[in-house]
Parts: sequence; structure tokens; C-alpha cells
Amino acid sequence: MARRDITGAVDFAYLENYAAGDQGLVDEVLTLFREQAALWGPLIDAEAQGWTDAVHTLKGAGRGVGAFALGAACEAAEAPELQPALLAVRLAAVRDALDAALADIAAYAHERALQSLRTP
Repeated sequence: MARRDITGAVDFAYLENYAAGDQGLVDEVLTLFREQAALWGPLIDAEAQGWTDAVHTLKGAGRGVGAFALGAACEAAEAPELQPALLAVRLAAVRDALDAALADIAAYAHERALQSLRTP
């Protein structure tokens, strides 16, 4: 994966700007996001106890790294009193958005690793 594989699920320019160009900080924030995704991602299921906490946490974490579609999907899933069928659809959208964000982050990290090999 490389930058050409990035789909736009994460706005890396937003994150880089927020970190004031500190690439070490960007890398650290993305690592923390991946850790949060590994922890909370398995709970994105209406049958899982704590799914509401998972969705809420991922909403903030996603928006923090520039994964705004993930944040929006999480916000939609948090709507009160959703019917079970609609909740299932919205949680599936959260899982899809999380997968897309993680794929973009992997592509971004891969590109950064390639750049580090080219830089003396």
C-alpha cells in the first residue's frame, strides 16, 4: 500500500495541520487510533455489551484523526431509540467506515516508511 491506495477515508492534511507538521506526533496519534480501533472495534455489534461506549469512543477518536465519515457513521448509530433493523444497518456502516479508515492509515504509514528509506 502507498499513498496512491488512500481512499479519502482519513483527511491526513487535517491531521498534519492539527499537529503543526510534527510528523512524530502524527505517527503517535495514528498508533493510538489503531490501538483504540483494536480495542473497541470488536464491540461494534448490537448484541455486544458496551457497543454504545465503543461507538461513542470511536466517534471522537475518528474525528480526532480526520476520519470524519467514521465520526458521522458513529453519530448516526448513536441516535436514540433506533429500531433493531436500522441499528444493525448503522452499526454495519460504522464497521465499514472503521475498516476504510484503518486501510487508509495503513497506506499512509506504508508511504511514510517508504519515504524514510529514501531519506538519508
